[in-house]
Amino acid sequence: MIAKQQTVEGDYLPARMLNEFTYCPRLFYYEHVEGLFAHNQETVEGELRHSGLDERQDGLPSPQELAEDGRQVRSRSVTLSSDTYGVIAKMDLVEADARRVTPVDYKRGRPHEAADGSIQAWDADRIQLAVQGLVLREHGYTCDEAVVYYAATKQRVRIPLDAPLVAATLATIRQARQLAAGGPIPPPLADSPKCPRCSLVGICLPDETNLCRQADRGRAPVLVQKTLFDVGASRTAVVDSSALSPRGSSSWPSASDGVRRLVPARDDLRPLYLNTQGLSVGKSGEVLKIKERDKVVQEVRLNEICQLNLMGNIQVTTQAIQVLCSAEIPIAYFSMGGWFYGVTQGLGVKNIFLRREQFRLADVPAFCLRLARALVAGKIANQRTLLQRNHVEPPAPVLAQMKCLQQETERAAALDGLLGLEGNAARLYFENFGGMLKVGKEADVAAEADGSPPFTFDFANRNRRPPRDPVNSLLSLAYSLLAKDLAIVTQTVGFDPYLGYFHQPRFGRASLALDLMEPFRPLIADSAVLSAINTRMVTLADFVRTGNAVALTADGRKKFFRAYEQRMDTLVTHPLFGYRVNYRRLLEIQTRLLARVLTGEMTTYPVFTTR
Repeated sequence: MIAKQQTVEGDYLPARMLNEFTYCPRLFYYEHVEGLFAHNQETVEGELRHSGLDERQDGLPSPQELAEDGRQVRSRSVTLSSDTYGVIAKMDLVEADARRVTPVDYKRGRPHEAADGSIQAWDADRIQLAVQGLVLREHGYTCDEAVVYYAATKQRVRIPLDAPLVAATLATIRQARQLAAGGPIPPPLADSPKCPRCSLVGICLPDETNLCRQADRGRAPVLVQKTLFDVGASRTAVVDSSALSPRGSSSWPSASDGVRRLVPARDDLRPLYLNTQGLSVGKSGEVLKIKERDKVVQEVRLNEICQLNLMGNIQVTTQAIQVLCSAEIPIAYFSMGGWFYGVTQGLGVKNIFLRREQFRLADVPAFCLRLARALVAGKIANQRTLLQRNHVEPPAPVLAQMKCLQQETERAAALDGLLGLEGNAARLYFENFGGMLKVGKEADVAAEADGSPPFTFDFANRNRRPPRDPVNSLLSLAYSLLAKDLAIVTQTVGFDPYLGYFHQPRFGRASLALDLMEPFRPLIADSAVLSAINTRMVTLADFVRTGNAVALTADGRKKFFRAYEQRMDTLVTHPLFGYRVNYRRLLEIQTRLLARVLTGEMTTYPVFTTR
């Protein structure tokens, strides 16, 4: 008997990956080269269907044993590899007799109906089954055809393994191997009906990428020579000096052009916040058990949360950390006052190509400046919009000055000058921030028993480390939460969150997360603070003073987490793509668009701004 052959897939191209390559080369690149995968309804159903098949694994008799025995054999979950072709195939079922073997593969969908009305297997399935046939032939079996069983119609479709199919399969293997060896990522499909059914559409962003590429082609760039990096010899490239500017140029399509919304508007999973001191987190199976003094106070299923946030002195068992890392659920650590320390995650994205480009371009001053100008201009534009929306009577001179500063940032010649412009805009913004607070005077003062100055929601200026009034305390906590969320997103996409372009590297600072959060500070963090105060979700009774520092109580933090998550779950219309998603989904979309810029698929980063 030939036992089920155990082979390391990394040394071979899996037949299922050649199926993906035929279906969409870009999907193959993400799954095989970058090691990315995500489930949707179809993949879950297919996995459940195959789980029953995989439970039984049979050995396949050798060709000699089949000839001698003469009986029919049905072997399930047979894995064989080919050194000649460098492929590996896991076959759902192999039907064998003394004369020939026939691989059978189970698919959840329905077959292809040709123009003449005949029923055929899909091209991707034909290639996958041809690979299985080639592997069986190399092991000495006679294999003239393969079968695909389509569960939706309960039909068996036969595939003759003729010379044209074998030639097409060998060509596909060569092309896939070239791409896996370091070829550029294939472009996304254009308005393809395949995309809505793809589980990686939220990672690929085909319509969004194509729209931005179209906008890039419609620009009138000024081309200049820029040295990108030097490793032994200088390499130069033509760079668009107008690239990476914020939205607003006439070359950008309007939201009315729209694209298909192929990504979900929001995720069903929610962050879990624990801020009661002395709690401990353990696990039992796929359930987190949260204990206080050895008594279980809450149980949370892993498939209900997207992250675990620990505020202060909360213990986590090794078993809980392991299961969270395995499930790719990040653990974020904060001080009791809300200072963001860092994140524990699994190994994450295995693709090094994006991080290589991130580090390479960080050494290109022109690129850093262009991206920083776009991010700061977007931040100032969003601050100005927030004042216009929420201020009782926004001063016209302040709005005019901020508009001028936004335009100046787009022409800044150096990062130092850009920092000065950003600082001036922040000063104007926070000088008028108090005008957006709408609490009544009767609730503005809370006297303290120890005789220390009373708390108020009056806001004069931004102060931190430590924050010295309730509003600044909320702002600091909101920025920590937003930095945490973007640190997690950047790691999920494949970036190193500690290497940024506007915020230069500093020990312990997630610079890229801070870069990306600049345009979102007013839209998410500041808006969450305004909502928490103006709707009385957080009151003055929720604050305590320690020395000259003001902090939230445990109950106050819980209330603000609710306000922050409500803001993150708010649906917003993307000004470029025209569809509505919540802010948490939007952070991921924007981060993936930045990845497209770094890998060369796009030249312009569309900073998110709102009106």
